[in-house]
Amino acid sequence: MFRTLGYLKAGTPRQRAVYQAIATLDVMNRWSAYSPTLCGTIPIGIDVDTSDIDIVMHINRSNFTEVEAEMTRLYGHYDDFRVKRFEVRGEPTIKANFIYKGYEFELFGQPKCVTKQNAYLHMLIEATLLKQKPLLRRQIIRLKNLGLKTEPAFCMMLGLEGNAYEQLLKYGRDHQII
Repeated sequence: MFRTLGYLKAGTPRQRAVYQAIATLDVMNRWSAYSPTLCGTIPIGIDVDTSDIDIVMHINRSNFTEVEAEMTRLYGHYDDFRVKRFEVRGEPTIKANFIYKGYEFELFGQPKCVTKQNAYLHMLIEATLLKQKPLLRRQIIRLKNLGLKTEPAFCMMLGLEGNAYEQLLKYGRDHQII
C-alpha cells in the first residue's frame, strides 16, 4: 500500500495537500530509479503540524556524488536546504532537507532496499498497531503534540524501555509484523 501515493489522494486534507506538494515537485518521477517511498507519520495519519515529509530511497554509495549534486540542483534554492552524508548504524547515508510550500521535506537514501530500511519498517509496525488498537491513534497524536517523537511515543504506550527505535523493531519481529 505505501509503495505508491494513490492512497493520499483520498486521504485526510493534509494527506491530499502533501500529495499535491510531492506531485508538484515531481519527486517520485525524478527519483524513480531509487524506489522513492513516502514513510513516517503522514502515510499512517498520525502527523502533527510539525511533521515532515520523509521520502526514503535505495541509493548505492557509488551514486552519492551524483545524487548530492542533483539534490542541490533541484532543491538548493528552497528555504533551509542542506544536504549531508553520514552513517546510520554503519550504513552510509545521504540526506537532503528543504522547505517547500510550508512543508519540510527530507530525502533519505541508503544502499539498501527501501523495504529493509528502518523508517519503512517502523511505519509498517506502527500502521499495524494502529489497526490492531484503534484508540492508540489519539494517544500517539497527543504525545506527539507534547513533543515526543513517534517511536518513543509508541514505545511509551507499549511499555517498552530502552532505545525506542531498536525496541520498536524488536517488537515488530517478536510479534511477526516484520
